[in-house]
Amino acid sequence: MTTLLRGATVVDGTGAPGYRADVVLADGRIAEIAPESAGRHAAADGAAHSIDAAGLVLAPGFIDMHAHSDLALLTDPEHLAKVGQGVTLEVLGQDGLSYAPVDDETLSRIRRQITGWNGDPAGFDWNWRSVGEYLDRLDTTGIAANACYLVPHGSVRMLVLGYEDRAPSEHELESMRTLIRTGMAEGAVGMSCGLGYTPGMYAATEELTDLSRVVADLGGFLAPHHRSYGAGALEAYAEMIEVCETAGCSLHLSHATMNFGVNKGRAGELLALLDDAAARGCDITLDTYPYLPGSTTLAALLPGWTSAGGPDGVLRLLQDEEACRKIRREMEIDGSDGCHGVPVDWDTIRISGVGDLALADRVGRTIAQLAADQSRDAFDVYRDLLRADRLATTILQLVGHEENVQAIMRHPAHTGGSDGLLVGARPHPRAWGTFPRFLGHYGRELGVLGLEECVAHLTGNAARRLRLRDRGLIRAGYAADVVLFDPETVRDTATFDQPRQTPTGIEHVFVNGVSVIEDGRRTSAVPGRALRRTNRSETI
Repeated sequence: MTTLLRGATVVDGTGAPGYRADVVLADGRIAEIAPESAGRHAAADGAAHSIDAAGLVLAPGFIDMHAHSDLALLTDPEHLAKVGQGVTLEVLGQDGLSYAPVDDETLSRIRRQITGWNGDPAGFDWNWRSVGEYLDRLDTTGIAANACYLVPHGSVRMLVLGYEDRAPSEHELESMRTLIRTGMAEGAVGMSCGLGYTPGMYAATEELTDLSRVVADLGGFLAPHHRSYGAGALEAYAEMIEVCETAGCSLHLSHATMNFGVNKGRAGELLALLDDAAARGCDITLDTYPYLPGSTTLAALLPGWTSAGGPDGVLRLLQDEEACRKIRREMEIDGSDGCHGVPVDWDTIRISGVGDLALADRVGRTIAQLAADQSRDAFDVYRDLLRADRLATTILQLVGHEENVQAIMRHPAHTGGSDGLLVGARPHPRAWGTFPRFLGHYGRELGVLGLEECVAHLTGNAARRLRLRDRGLIRAGYAADVVLFDPETVRDTATFDQPRQTPTGIEHVFVNGVSVIEDGRRTSAVPGRALRRTNRSETI
């Protein structure tokens, strides 16, 4: 169907000033862009549908560079959380842990480990094992938005070494290289790693460098959740720069934040580190979410050594009094790697979701509040909740700093990533509000980014990192991933108490030229597809 978008202000994703134009969508592409002064134009004559876009901004669809929709795209065809924000492309396979490549045993382990991220839907058909088969499943199911995939290093390591805390042998390393090479040949755009999660945290710098060479050879990028966002954060960022400079690999820093009290006001040091590396020729981009609290699983706070036996091993340790005394000391006094080297502050750990609904009364409460309610020690409450919920609990971690968020957001290599979890009773509102919050709160209200600059960060910058040939800009011949929004009213409405709220001001969204949001309401269309690195019409 041909659609005419009349009189919009085109903000094209390059950062250039907006301009008034009529835009024609046809056959999944942007067929024509005609300034209003040009009068009638041929492509519009056959338009079956016309939208009066006067007063609206027409921009490329937003690209979520850090998404956890690996299962949600398959289980929730509406996917309103993302397309309702104007997101037309999500990058999956994040933080080194996802569901391909796997074998039966590894899939079972990963399903348990990241239930708190994605849920574990009953009766779901896990009919894939390879990256290519997973991408095929996205295509055959029909999805609301497009998707790219990163080969998850932790899943690869688990497939080869299990949860063992040791360096791989040369034979094992070659097996990991082969899995990554195969995953990218089947369509992945790069590799993610989760160095704050098991088993990825057991990988040495040398292992990551070796595997990043494979990624570099195939034109991909490394997207790390690095080892620390607290004490030692700058050292952790520096390690990732070293890996990619040595390997000759492009680097995309996931949820690039400087958190906890030790990093208050230190964003400038991070940005100087990145700029120095870029001046040496390192290809670096980053993504952030526009909120102060972070989000993860309650079990992630544990010292890394506790996970060497997998989820069952963790649960056994939580029944061992001597082990728990060691865990407690590391968490509360020394600062465990699970809490980014900072002693845990139980007042900052708020429960956002539970796997066992019998524990739902814990949601919305901090560990400190639960301990006070029960007149018990906070660590004991923490320990008992992990055991009762079998590690499925998710949390908000109240550790961010506004000045850091704004400073990093302004960097020219910045892109947007929600890092949004779509499960749990009260997930982080970033899953529903990230992109309108960039535009409304930080753009229009605070002036941190101008409109054109903000759109470029959320679209063109991201498309360049993904090496997309024909997305991320408003250009004739490009794929018709388009959002129309009201620049005066666009804003997030999702809150920490009511996180599943759609934004205001997102009026129309097209994915591959098909309307998924019309007059602010979801249509039934599922026109998204997997964008594969090996499809040369999609990527360069």
